Amino acid sequence: MILEEVRKNKISSFFIVSIFIIVVMVGVYAICMYFDLGIFSIVFALTFSIIPALISYYNCDKMVLALNGARPATPEQDLLVDTILENLCIASGLPKPKLYIIADNAANAFATGRNPENAVICLTTGIIEKLDKYELEGVIAHELSHIKNYDILLSTIVSVFVGLVVILSDFFSRWFFFGGSRSNNDNKGGNAILALISIVFLILSPIFATLMQLAISRKREYLADSSAVEITRNPDGLINALIKISEDPSVLKTANKSTAHLYIINPFKQKRNKDNLFSTHPSIQNRINALRNIK
Repeated sequence: MILEEVRKNKISSFFIVSIFIIVVMVGVYAICMYFDLGIFSIVFALTFSIIPALISYYNCDKMVLALNGARPATPEQDLLVDTILENLCIASGLPKPKLYIIADNAANAFATGRNPENAVICLTTGIIEKLDKYELEGVIAHELSHIKNYDILLSTIVSVFVGLVVILSDFFSRWFFFGGSRSNNDNKGGNAILALISIVFLILSPIFATLMQLAISRKREYLADSSAVEITRNPDGLINALIKISEDPSVLKTANKSTAHLYIINPFKQKRNKDNLFSTHPSIQNRINALRNIK
């Protein structure tokens, strides 16, 4: 089952990268054609779609960490979680990922990177302070399971690409409304094309962003929960951690919609007892019920 999920994650990642390249290529090509660059339009379109995709693939973890204001952990300051991580890596047979800390009172955590050899686990100072050792083991084991199952590759790429699609949409709309309106009457045809592109991107970007985030199937959270229990042999640790994190009143200051699906619990603390079509996470109660059925 896990090997099948890993295979699906790799295929999904390839598909999303391909879609991103096509979307950016079409947008850049339209801009080049607007300026009548001829054959160079194709060159620019390919260059400005493939290069950002490659940069995002190899630096997606750094982008996400910077976006969330994370710092590298140190053995002196973060000895407890560093020791827990090392012991769980030995138990799971995974290479030890880098450990990062977000200075925030809210209790939460996420994993990022492109593969187990280039992975990062990030914890807030709040979760370290509010959870006991066994609960932290459950959380860290959950994030290690995301790494083992290659969920991190798909999740992190989605975070970066969603942000870039939104920026591209904003660029087109601003260019049309503030730049295109100053063009002379000879460019009415070009302005009409830009207007159409702007409208299409404005409509599609939130839809595209939502669909990409929903590609992070809720089933992967259940799988990571159950895999975490296989590592720790202690479902109560993760159950209690989920309860504490969900009941924590603190709001994560660095939370944003493009990375919300990465966290173990949605940082916007949406209070739902049931899953719905647009939930990036299963409900806490459903996750707890699934964990209790493991016993």
